[in-house]
Amino acid sequence: MARRTKIIATIGPASDDETTLRDLIRAGMDVARLGLAHNTIDEAVERMSRIRRIAATEGRYVGILVDLPGPKVRAASFGETAVDIVEDSRVNLRVGGRASTASDIEIDYAGLLTDVEAGDRLSMGDGRVVLEVLEMGGDRVSTRVAHGGVLTGSPGLHIPSDRLSMRAPTDEDLVAVERFVELGADMLAISFVRSAEDLARVPVDPHPVGPIVVAKIETRAAIEDLPAIIEASGAVMVARGDLGSECSIEELPILQKEIIRQCIALGRPAITATQMLETMVANPEPTRAEVSDVANAVWDGSSAVMLSGETAIGVDPVNVVATMSRIAERADDAFDHRGWMAELSDLRMTDTDDPDTSITDAMTQATARAVAELGIGTILCISGSGFTVRSMARFRPAARIVGLSSNERTVGQLTLSWGTEPIHLPEEGDLDDRVNAALKVACKRGAVTPGELVGVLAGTDVRSRSTNALRIERVPEA
Repeated sequence: MARRTKIIATIGPASDDETTLRDLIRAGMDVARLGLAHNTIDEAVERMSRIRRIAATEGRYVGILVDLPGPKVRAASFGETAVDIVEDSRVNLRVGGRASTASDIEIDYAGLLTDVEAGDRLSMGDGRVVLEVLEMGGDRVSTRVAHGGVLTGSPGLHIPSDRLSMRAPTDEDLVAVERFVELGADMLAISFVRSAEDLARVPVDPHPVGPIVVAKIETRAAIEDLPAIIEASGAVMVARGDLGSECSIEELPILQKEIIRQCIALGRPAITATQMLETMVANPEPTRAEVSDVANAVWDGSSAVMLSGETAIGVDPVNVVATMSRIAERADDAFDHRGWMAELSDLRMTDTDDPDTSITDAMTQATARAVAELGIGTILCISGSGFTVRSMARFRPAARIVGLSSNERTVGQLTLSWGTEPIHLPEEGDLDDRVNAALKVACKRGAVTPGELVGVLAGTDVRSRSTNALRIERVPEA
């Protein structure tokens, strides 16, 4: 079975040259993440253009996820060499953005001295270093290193989210939103979401006209408003680094499973992120625990798994993606498709108060059962907005999903959907026209073979807001 779980790879200095980008695409990168916390808008724009150009030459659709920094508190750069923060040593934190050392760390956040209190435990670099605040004095925060470790680049400093005076999205985020919406980015990730109201402040049209808005769940407040946040978002990311600092570490796996479960019930793609293959930043192989972590994220129902520093600054980004692809493919192969479908049927569906949505829910569920009973290996989903494809994907059918849309923006956004091969369908017209065109283009791209029996899911009219037709078709001979 081909891999179904999508792979998001963060692009950074180790991976932004043309040769590496091409090899990442060939190794299995489905979505490229451009993190603005470490790059300027102009640098990200240049990378976005390069990725799209290379993907086109490779004949692949690669989604672009722009990750907005939000109210993320970061240290000034430690330089090009990793710095060892020694346990039980004293470290001063000061407001600034020039440079950091092992004893004096500058923090690029004006509210540092007002948002931090004596007794706080502050984590850096997704928990690699933990600082205990001893006292506040003048222009500095005096801390003791409660847990030592190595820091590189400009690591984040986690301050409890309920203390932060900044809100998401920030003014800088909104400037970036305007630029990347204009350039047609497929997805925008909003950092440090605390409520659905934060998402309402993002000035974009609903997808596919605008990008998919990805809510990053990394605060305790977001957990408390989770159903409303998922409802208001286009997708959700389980950002385990900062979320692990906001809650007890033993609670994190439970939260991960519950967030993904609610996303699936509401028809939203779920991304599992942070430290998935962390040791591969410097090593050629992951630990056995990391391999199990990736596999369990797949079995939890993750639509995508994300690589961060592993591909942005790691020693061998292509090897990391290839390794992630093999692990996810093997986990996909062992996935309990029938058990998942039975469990999903007991969950709340997307919006039973909306007749059009209810019809699509019923049709995709019926399709999942029909193709399983008939042993059909491929489902062609014809969709204008992508909703039908995402609704079909949440049932995790054993059959492959081919998502076809005449909307190019929808095609790009479907790169995030589990098990979906996105294809542009130039034909609109009536149902017969679209079905015939879908069979031809899918065959031309090698997604189906002549004589193969496939399921085709579509609306009877191109303007229909619901998916109300399932046809079992045989792919015509060329």
